[in-house]
Amino acid sequence: MKLLYSPASPFSAKVVMAARYLEIDLDLEPVDTVAPPEALLAANPLGKIPTLLTDDGLTLYDSRTIMHYLDSLAEEKRLYPRKPEKRAVVERMEALCDGICDAVVLVVYEKRYRTPETWHQPWVDRQWDRIRRGLDYLDENPPAFRKKLNAGHFALGGLLGYLMLRFPGEWEEHRVRLARWPSAFEEAFPAFRTLKSHA
Repeated sequence: MKLLYSPASPFSAKVVMAARYLEIDLDLEPVDTVAPPEALLAANPLGKIPTLLTDDGLTLYDSRTIMHYLDSLAEEKRLYPRKPEKRAVVERMEALCDGICDAVVLVVYEKRYRTPETWHQPWVDRQWDRIRRGLDYLDENPPAFRKKLNAGHFALGGLLGYLMLRFPGEWEEHRVRLARWPSAFEEAFPAFRTLKSHA
């Protein structure tokens, strides 16, 4: 299977880490989403990453859709618990982390593609409000490490890896537990060091 992705994308990082955890081999193909190549546009009309091309010719996009597909292929490990209540908690954690990522990416794009004179500061402030509320919640309710990892762990790993890349020293503030979480995650999943978002 081939994954069209960006090494800096937190959504890509989540999928790549999950595949490694499940011992599913992916052929990683970096793509430029600013000028999407024809291969990406042919596979995903939105031109977004990550996009998965399966060996059977199926194309899947949106990181959560890909995560569910990878989970269906797993033989022993799982990304989502089988019990509905436990699964809902994991899916909620993944959705929260992805939502925070959406806001962080929008702030990054605002800075990257607009000059300070053309920023719409109230809009940027709204994104930061979402980010702060989400991070405060995660600091109070970080996913615990038990016997198995799940999609929530990889979603949070993708988020924090991206924050460490784009906003080092700007998100930790008073969030002591959240600031320590990446080190604990790396102990549980050593590949985090090399698979988290990077430029």
